[in-house]
Amino acid sequence: MNWNVDSDIFIIPFINHPIKWYGIFWLIGIAASYNVIKRVLSKDGKSTDFLDQLTLYIIAGTIIGARLGHVLFYDPQYYLANPLKIIAIWEGGLASHGGGIGILVAIALFAKKNNISFLWMADRVALVVPLAGGCIRLGNLMNSEMIGKPTDVPWAFIFTKIDSIPRHPAQLYEAIFCFLLFAAMIVSYKKDSFKNKNGKSFGLLLTVLFSFRFIDEFFKINQEAFEDTMAINMGQILSIPFIIIGLYLLIFNHKVNTGK
Repeated sequence: MNWNVDSDIFIIPFINHPIKWYGIFWLIGIAASYNVIKRVLSKDGKSTDFLDQLTLYIIAGTIIGARLGHVLFYDPQYYLANPLKIIAIWEGGLASHGGGIGILVAIALFAKKNNISFLWMADRVALVVPLAGGCIRLGNLMNSEMIGKPTDVPWAFIFTKIDSIPRHPAQLYEAIFCFLLFAAMIVSYKKDSFKNKNGKSFGLLLTVLFSFRFIDEFFKINQEAFEDTMAINMGQILSIPFIIIGLYLLIFNHKVNTGK
């Protein structure tokens, strides 16, 4: 399949600024996630008054964390030599693992300020992280970025803006998985064994999402040249701590519930 989608939807007249698919998918992810959490809280009989503030915290945490993650994990030498470039987000360079850390920091700060359990809040946010993540990966697809390795599978994409080589649509793999995980998270949350156990939904998200991310990296080309000499790439290395934390939360919940 030839993939040659224009990343710009249209150009705003007079100011000559493009509206990009990537930004639109970010907005869709945020709006959809907001509405899902609002509905979940309402069904649980919880107040939604804090949701606007929480959303701002998470958006800020995601963007700042994703940018700093790219700076620190993928190209620290360049940014040490060009520190002003750190704020040049419009030039590209966001790392999802950094965004994940940023979300956790944002939840922690919000929970402390509002005297809410961190794990209780993380469980609710965990429900929609795959939804937002899937939307962002569709944005990556529209940008023809984060492309996969060469392949001869029938569903291969040729990203004509890059080259003429059939490749794995790794962004699409991750987007589809995220949407399926979102559905599974919602179904699981409806069970009392998840809803009433702080940290269980959060642990499930970390374990499953980052395990898939670890696997999906095998289908992607490396982001930076230094990764070519590594046994596993940076995305896989950064996924391991999230998986370990997720497994710990699941095992801890199991021991508490069974007394073992």
